[in-house]
Amino acid sequence: MIYDISFTALAFFFVFVGLVLGLSFYFGRKKSSSSSYYAAGGQIHWAVNGIAFAGDYLSAASFLGICGMIAVAGFDGFLYAIGFLAGWIVALFLIAEPFKRLGKYTFTDALNAKFNSRAITLTASISTLIISVFYLIPQMVGAGDLVMPLLGLPHWAGVILVGAIVIAIVASAGMASTTYVQFLKGGLLIVLSLVLTVYILKNGLSTPPDFNGSPYHSFLKLSPEIKDGKIVSVQDWNIVSQQEVGKKTFVKLEQNGIERWFDWQQENDKNILNETLTITQKGDGTSLYNGETKENRKFYQVGHLSKIIVNGQELAKTGPLGPFEFLSTIKESEIIRFMQVKLIDGHDQVALYYPEATPGAKFMLPGLKYKIGSDANLWSKMDFVSLMLALFLGTAALPHILIRYYTVKTPRDARKSTILAIAAIGGFYILTLFIGVGAGVNGVMDVESSNMAAPLLARAFGAALFSIISAVAFATVLGTVAGLIVASSGAIAHDFIDVYLKKNLNDDKKVKVGKIAAVVVGIFAILLGMAFQGINVSFLVGWAFAIAASANLPAILFLLFWKKTSSTGISASIVVGIISSLAIILTSPTMWDKYGLGAEKALHQLENPALISFPLAVLTVYIFTKLYPKKEKNLQTISSE
Repeated sequence: MIYDISFTALAFFFVFVGLVLGLSFYFGRKKSSSSSYYAAGGQIHWAVNGIAFAGDYLSAASFLGICGMIAVAGFDGFLYAIGFLAGWIVALFLIAEPFKRLGKYTFTDALNAKFNSRAITLTASISTLIISVFYLIPQMVGAGDLVMPLLGLPHWAGVILVGAIVIAIVASAGMASTTYVQFLKGGLLIVLSLVLTVYILKNGLSTPPDFNGSPYHSFLKLSPEIKDGKIVSVQDWNIVSQQEVGKKTFVKLEQNGIERWFDWQQENDKNILNETLTITQKGDGTSLYNGETKENRKFYQVGHLSKIIVNGQELAKTGPLGPFEFLSTIKESEIIRFMQVKLIDGHDQVALYYPEATPGAKFMLPGLKYKIGSDANLWSKMDFVSLMLALFLGTAALPHILIRYYTVKTPRDARKSTILAIAAIGGFYILTLFIGVGAGVNGVMDVESSNMAAPLLARAFGAALFSIISAVAFATVLGTVAGLIVASSGAIAHDFIDVYLKKNLNDDKKVKVGKIAAVVVGIFAILLGMAFQGINVSFLVGWAFAIAASANLPAILFLLFWKKTSSTGISASIVVGIISSLAIILTSPTMWDKYGLGAEKALHQLENPALISFPLAVLTVYIFTKLYPKKEKNLQTISSE
C-alpha cells in the first residue's frame, strides 16, 4: 500500500512509547529479585491483573488480526473472537485457582510441583519456548504493518523497532513493568475501540464510501468483443495476453504504454472486464503497481458496498444507524470484496486482487473462509473443527497467560482476575465485529495486509483518532511481546539453566541470565517477524493456540484431576503434543506455499493441527502413566496440600 507519514500520529506514537519506556525504567530502578522479575513478586492487585490479563490477551491478533479477518471473510473472522473468548471459560473453571496453588513463577514450576522431574523440566521449558516463539511471530508481523503508515518505514524496520523497544522493557524490570504496560494499553484499547464503533454507527453506510479520508476509486469496467469463447478486441485497448487461474480468466490489456490486468466476469448475462489491483514483481527486481511505479500512486484502498438495501428499498446512503440496524442492513446489502490470485507472466510474478460481489447474508454467516456448508469437503470440515478446538483449549495453556496467576497474592485473587478479564475481553470482541465490518465496506482496506483494517478505518475518520488508535495498537504489540519474552526468558534462565542443568544460580545471576535470554529471544522474534510478513496475524496465532492446547493442556488437566498421573506420562505427552502439532503445521498448505512448493501440493490440506495433536497428547499421558506409574511416595493430591 502507499502510505503518507502522519505527523500527528508520529507525535502520539513517540509520546506513548516514551510513557511505556518511562514506566519500564521506573520499575527497573528498583532492585529486582528473581520473584519480582518473573512474577512481579506476587504483589499485583487482582483488578490491575484482570485488566492486564485483557491487555496481554488482546494482542495484535485480537485488534489487528480479527478486525482484518472480519473485513475480508465476514463472520468467519468473528469465529476467532468466539473461540478466543470461550477459552477463558476453561481457564476460569478448571485452571485459575488450582494452578495458582502449584507454582512459583513459571509454567514448568507448576507442572513439576509434585515430581521434581528433570524430564518435565526439560520438556515443559522447551514447550514454553516454542509456544512463545509461535505467538511472537504474529505480534512482530503486526508491528511491522503498523509502523508503515505511522513512520513511513518499511515492514522490516518496524519489526526491528518493536523488538528493540520490547527488549528494553523486559531487560529493565521484567514482569512488573510488563504488567503496568499491559494494564494501560488494555484499558485504552477497549475505550478507543468503543469510540471507533460509535464513529462507524454515526457515519452509517453509503455507496460509494463518501466520508472524510476514504480514498475511494472508481474501477474500470470494459465491454469486450467475444468470439469462440475468447476476447478478440476491447475498445481503445490492446490485448496482450490472457490466463486462466482455476475457474477465473484474467486478461492483460495495454493502453498508452501502461499494461493492466482485468478480471473477465459475466454480469447480468453480459461479458464484463473488471479492473483489478495488480502488483508485478519484475524479473529485474523492480515492482509495478497497476502497471506503474509506486511513486505514481496508482494503487488504491478498497472494499465497499455495491448495494444498500433497507426494508426492501435500495439506498445510496443510510445516515446514522443503531448497532442492530447496522448489522441487519449489511445482511440485506451486497459487498464488493477483493480476492487474491497469483500467476506467472513470463519472467514476472504477478499478484492480482480482483473484485467479487458477495451477498451480505453470505458475508454475515460462516462459510467464506472455512467451508462447512454444501461446498465443504472432509479437509475443510476437519480444519474448521480443529481451529475451534485449538482456540477453545489453547487459552488455558498459554505460558504467558499462565504466569499471570503468579503475579497476584491468592488463588481467590486469581479467580477474580479471570472473571474481570472475561468481562473486558468479551466486551472488546463485540466491538471488533462492528470495526471489522465497517472496515470491509468503507473503502479503506489495504489488499496487501488485512492487518491494517482497523487503523486505516480510524484514519478515514480523522488524523487524531488514527494517531491515538495506532499508538495504542503499537503498545498492544509491545505489551504482548514483553509478556511472551518474560515467559521465554523464564523458561531458559530459570527452568533450563538453573533447574535442569543444576547451575544453582543465585538470585542476581538468575535475573541477569533472564535478561540475556530476553535479548536473544527478542532478536530471534525480529527475524521471524520479517519472514512471515503479509500473513494475517489471527491465522498465525491459531497455530500458537494449537501447540499450547496439544503440548500443555493435557498435562495440566491430568496433573490437576487424575491423582495417578506420572511424571513420565506428563513429559511424554508434552513431547508428542509438540512434535505432532509442529509436523502438521510445517507440512500445511500455508507453509508449503511459503516454501515455494505450492499450497495445492502440500502433504495434506489441514491448516490447524489440534484435532489430531490434542487427542494424541491426551492418549499419550494416559498410556505412559499406565506403563510407567507414579511412585508411591509421590501419591499426593493437590487438595491434600
